[in-house]
Amino acid sequence: MEGVVELSPPAQGVRLFLTPVQPRTLAEVPLADAHEVATFATEKRRNEHLSGRWLLGQALALLGETDLSVIEVERNEQRAPSLAFIQGVWRRTALPSLSIAHSQGAVVVALGPPERCIGVDIEPLERTLAPNAFDLIAKGAELDRLRKHPETSMRLWTGKEAVQKAMALGMHLNPRGIEIPIGDDWVEFPIEESNIQLKYWKEYDYHFSLALRPKPTPSPTPEDALLDQTLLAMEANPDWGVGCNTQRNVR
Repeated sequence: MEGVVELSPPAQGVRLFLTPVQPRTLAEVPLADAHEVATFATEKRRNEHLSGRWLLGQALALLGETDLSVIEVERNEQRAPSLAFIQGVWRRTALPSLSIAHSQGAVVVALGPPERCIGVDIEPLERTLAPNAFDLIAKGAELDRLRKHPETSMRLWTGKEAVQKAMALGMHLNPRGIEIPIGDDWVEFPIEESNIQLKYWKEYDYHFSLALRPKPTPSPTPEDALLDQTLLAMEANPDWGVGCNTQRNVR
């Protein structure tokens, strides 16, 4: 694998990109946050993070978002990432949902429809999960099945990681509480109040799992409220106009 590789489309409206983890500088990665990068204790973690954000920029460019200076990566309280326009840009175009995963020298970026949350995970085909770790990810009948069929461990592991990301909860959602139905490589099942769609496949010597769920309706931002008020004023008075100059501070 060299450069940026686009993977087979696993679901309608979803695009996935794969690239090797490589050393990169902050100047090469406009979507990286220098303060966050400075907190990484190891060079390995820094390279994984910067490679993921670099690949995210490449993927967005392929989708038509070439001006990365107006986009930033936000995180929720559980550190789940999402894309947003920086404050003051005044754009309401919906940005894609995203998920990033890396393992054993590779990083994958998944971009999905704005109206859906997405989660992706990746592990090398040669990797296996030790039997003494099975009870950390499964319980009850699911644990019994896993012990009888240990060859399915990576399928289950990547599936649960993808679901955790799609729920935007990470390890705050206990993997033992996620029971994945036995079925084909594409399954649907409920978690809490969400309906999860989970796809599993193998490509480029890796296990891949992709999870999707409907995105809750977001709360309006102050910019959204001001734009709505401006539109109402313009509709009420066709001769009314507005102009502004916006200065942006790009990190």
